[in-house]
Amino acid sequence: MKKAAAIILAALVAVAGTACSQVKPADTTTAAAKTESTTAETAKETEAVKEGTHIYVLTVPEDHGWTGSVATFAKQKIQEVNENGTYTAELITSANAAEQIRNIEDIVSKGEKNIAMVIQPIDDTVQSAIQGVIDAGIPYVAFDRIIDGVSGKAVTNVKGDNSGIGAGAAAYFVSLGLTPGEPIYVYEGDTSSVTTLRNEGFTKYLTGELEFGGEVISADKKWSQDDLKSITYSGAMNWSRSDTKTSFESLMGDSKNAKIKWFYAEDDELAMGILEALSGGGIDEATKDTFLSGKPVITGCGGLDELYEVLRGKTYEDIASKCGGIMSVTYSPSMIQTAIEDMVDYLDGKQVTQDHVIACENVTSENVTEYPSF
Repeated sequence: MKKAAAIILAALVAVAGTACSQVKPADTTTAAAKTESTTAETAKETEAVKEGTHIYVLTVPEDHGWTGSVATFAKQKIQEVNENGTYTAELITSANAAEQIRNIEDIVSKGEKNIAMVIQPIDDTVQSAIQGVIDAGIPYVAFDRIIDGVSGKAVTNVKGDNSGIGAGAAAYFVSLGLTPGEPIYVYEGDTSSVTTLRNEGFTKYLTGELEFGGEVISADKKWSQDDLKSITYSGAMNWSRSDTKTSFESLMGDSKNAKIKWFYAEDDELAMGILEALSGGGIDEATKDTFLSGKPVITGCGGLDELYEVLRGKTYEDIASKCGGIMSVTYSPSMIQTAIEDMVDYLDGKQVTQDHVIACENVTSENVTEYPSF
């Protein structure tokens, strides 16, 4: 009996010893150390993903001064990125929205790793293609023409102050004596958010809802909603000087319109179209004399050197001398470089502002020497 008990005890001891030998050593790593290690590994993986990223820069057609200069400034920045060596970049321009959609979809369909996009949408129809970029997990920066439906998913939305452009034009008119309810003619750019914002900024300044240069319109010059009905909109000029020239000649074909004094053109190209019409033979001379005798005021925006030359007193001197004022609100195409730099900053792990709005200022013959043109 004692012998049997001894055998059983020995067996139990052996089993216990085997079990003890299978217990893993205690993990002495602290929670903080584990977190630090995990964070370091994640950061290393993120850095590996971002380093060597290829940036596709997609812009609109090079069909007039401003957009053509966007491509010029983009190429300069792309060269800088490529020379730096951390990332690579290339420019892709598209002739129209359909082509831009195809270009975006082609990039996404390749399934490339380590890519990013800077996109200047041609119009709102590009939204579905940009949604595809988002769904594929590709970071993108929106430039200039911001599409509301996808703007919240952008790394950043880089744009000039389009509302400020409208406000700047309205403030200029008011400074030169515009009173509530006077006829105003607006030459619109296109059907995108850019035009919508430039229209809204103009009217909201007049109604006192928006300031410009830190100031709001005085109470005695404020417009009512009924007053706003005296504003006429051209419809889309497609940012075309020649289309605006033709439109203005047609407008002046009715001599009653020669009494309109205030012309807000939403781009310098459009303002130049008005000046070209006034210097050409497409308007009856008597109507032209009536128009200029009213001291008309013309505003544009963008920084086009041709319009700045007018402000410098170098061209269209006779017409300019008869106008009550000519002005251009700043909206430089060099902003594309800011958009590309914002993407580089994002890839570098820096904080970027989702809505990056670049302020605008009014440029007149008095201060034109202080501003660069393109």
